Amino acid sequence: MTSDHDLTSHPWFFCGIGGSGMLPLALILKGHGAQVAGSDRSRDQGRTPEKFAWLESLGFELHPQDGSGITGTEQTLVASAAVEDTVPEVVRAKEFGCPRMSRAQLLATLFNAAPFGIAIGGTSGKSTVTGMTGWIMTHAGRDPTIMNGAVMKNFASPDAPFASARVGQGEVFVSEVDESDGSIALYRPKVAVLGNVSLDHKSLEELRQLFGDFLGRADVSAINLDDAETAALAPHASALVTFGIASADAQIGASDVAEGPTSLTATVLDRRDGTSHALALKVPGRHNLYNALAAIAAANAAGVSVAEAVEALGCFVGLARRFDIVGTSPSGVTVIDDFGHNPDKVSATLATLKAHPGRVIAFFQPHGYGPLKQMGQELAEVLASKLGPDDMTILCDPVYFGGTVDRSEGSERIVRLIEEDGGKAEHVPSRADCAERIVQIARPGDRIVVMGARDDTLTVFAKDLLARLP
Repeated sequence: MTSDHDLTSHPWFFCGIGGSGMLPLALILKGHGAQVAGSDRSRDQGRTPEKFAWLESLGFELHPQDGSGITGTEQTLVASAAVEDTVPEVVRAKEFGCPRMSRAQLLATLFNAAPFGIAIGGTSGKSTVTGMTGWIMTHAGRDPTIMNGAVMKNFASPDAPFASARVGQGEVFVSEVDESDGSIALYRPKVAVLGNVSLDHKSLEELRQLFGDFLGRADVSAINLDDAETAALAPHASALVTFGIASADAQIGASDVAEGPTSLTATVLDRRDGTSHALALKVPGRHNLYNALAAIAAANAAGVSVAEAVEALGCFVGLARRFDIVGTSPSGVTVIDDFGHNPDKVSATLATLKAHPGRVIAFFQPHGYGPLKQMGQELAEVLASKLGPDDMTILCDPVYFGGTVDRSEGSERIVRLIEEDGGKAEHVPSRADCAERIVQIARPGDRIVVMGARDDTLTVFAKDLLARLP
């Protein structure tokens, strides 16, 4: 096991320190007393300056992404596996012979060093379940460290506006773990949580192997019996806490579900002792009831009573960019900021919106040309089938931050596929022009949802849009 001393006895350098996966790790390392510096292309390009100013105020040393921050062999370079070898930091680190770790390797090292790790896995909902579980453990006095890919609004404050991590002094470490790059194999959790298994980045055969092994390494597993793929992996687990809504066999279940536009209530049933508990969520959508049950099961596997977990979730206020209601204009147009970027997530967001009356204008910024090519067909089907004849989808061009990606097929293909599937869509290349178009067509009672990933400026776009609506 790695001690705190091993992690803090030498300096660290993060390439892309402002990224959603890197920032919380940098915060946790610094919280343990390590010396942390970094660089970020977004900072060099003048994007989200307030985030980098905040990091500097916390004592992080920030450098341009030109290699100048790599100054000696004692530094460890943290860079995502996707970072090209031509990036100046990588070149300099190689010249110096600096050790290099991927984001996943560092997270696994920190996680496995903690006495009690709770790992949240599954294809979707991981960030929300991590936030919910972390909040329950905090509420229960366990003072956890939490590693999340999203800002947790319960922990955000004027002093910590980008609270995607919490550094605690307790034994518990709650983290989402990623299957897309296979790094889920690195974690040794006490409690493993598996919400759902569906095709995203890997084949189902590979996913079954990865998730089955993941459950096998944990002392206790919390699994969703309503998901057939997840339920089929139950034999891999040493001990189980099961949850579900449809399954009568689930130990932790739910009944009397009532969905509101911005909230949800249900009765949580603990079938092991016959007790029932009134749950009131401040986040909407049936998928969030599944997320809540996963967090209740995870906390219960870690020794927190179902009653206490349900009570804590009553004051969970959600994550930034996860169905995040920015506000409503004077004429009654509501703007929602959302991280939906793959077919599953977009589908859950649209289902939540369509559970209530009112037209939906869905703005989508693809998070890259590669992902758009890979999932375009499915994404178009979701946008065409989940939205009605009055609704509208507007796509701008994909995010492009430089590099050698093939840009021959973009958003216009998705618009064509949506229209072929019977939906209504428009391709407006520039994001600024999309805002113009949305302001032009918005009517009282509309809900505008701003969707996309890997771009913090989407939140600014959503806020600016709201300010321009009558």
